[in-house]
Amino acid sequence: KISGMVDESMDKEQMKQPAQPWEFRSKPAWQRLIIMLGGVTVNVILALVIFIFITWVWGEKYVPVSNLKYGVYADSLGKKIGVQDGDKIIAVSGKPVEKVGTLGQEIIMNEAKSITIDRSGEKIELQIPEGFIKQLNANRLGGFTYVRVPMIVDSVLKKAEIKKGNIHKGDRLISFAGKPIEYSTDLLNNEDRYNDTVVTLGFLRNNTDTVTADVYFNKKGDSRILYKSIGDLLGTKQITYSFIESIPAGIKRCWETLSKYIRNLKQLFTSSEVRVRDSLGSVLSIGGIFPGEWDWQSFWTLTAVFSIILAFMNVLPIPALDGGHALFTLTEMITGRKPSDKFMEYAQMVGMILLLGLMAYAMGLDIWRLFK
Repeated sequence: KISGMVDESMDKEQMKQPAQPWEFRSKPAWQRLIIMLGGVTVNVILALVIFIFITWVWGEKYVPVSNLKYGVYADSLGKKIGVQDGDKIIAVSGKPVEKVGTLGQEIIMNEAKSITIDRSGEKIELQIPEGFIKQLNANRLGGFTYVRVPMIVDSVLKKAEIKKGNIHKGDRLISFAGKPIEYSTDLLNNEDRYNDTVVTLGFLRNNTDTVTADVYFNKKGDSRILYKSIGDLLGTKQITYSFIESIPAGIKRCWETLSKYIRNLKQLFTSSEVRVRDSLGSVLSIGGIFPGEWDWQSFWTLTAVFSIILAFMNVLPIPALDGGHALFTLTEMITGRKPSDKFMEYAQMVGMILLLGLMAYAMGLDIWRLFK
């Protein structure tokens, strides 16, 4: 709280007293404007600094789409538009897709009308029908396509309970409870059924021998057997930056993050395919973004993303936010007339009601999704 300023505390008693020279409200409008935008400025600087250091320390690492030698598994939404198992989706609305994991976002952000696939060397353009993006967004990018890779054992944790047989690093999973398995996506509709039970797994060892093992899956469906990641199996592209190179790269990354957020926000009001109830989330949604295991890169990346988004949200001209106070101050500087304390009080109340209502709506959506 800044002394002499109507804020979230609704401290009206102090406002009834004559303004003192040291109080915020007694300062010139331009000085008050600088103070009001101080928090936004710090958020922007913090985001830039974090993005620069992330780029410098970790660089960029991703799986190129060109490395998808096994193609993708087409789920219900993918099959709906003509995608087949083994296809490679190489472009969205004619724009090449470079990184694995960005396809769904590119389709929604650009409200794409078509995708280009590589099917056994032949390039085919598939049209995206009306309503597809709405369903993809409602599914939180699920139900479209998934990367296909073989399941190669990386390690067996000490807590794994192998009742019969043995499992070695490098073994390839080829059957699950008697059902043949070629890729990880073959388990999408099977593994969740086997909780708190023993399952017979079949493996191919040294590309010649077939072995089986009876493995206990706990109540969460976890066998404590770790398989190689997509990056390990398909290969990744690593881009490193010197400290000097990381500065423009980090700034660009920060700007791209903010630009994508603004475009998403705009779609809520202009697009018939992107609905508020499918895109809005509360702290529950934010918590779901964090990975299951602690990772410093993920932590700092999310911190930078939240910082730049908070800066933008806080500068919106809504009463109760810094942007609302800044708007009133700019109006004062232009007209030469300062808004009355009563007006500021009511504006603050309206702003708080709007913000609390939005927070309650977002929380309600998340709770509804939990039981959906």
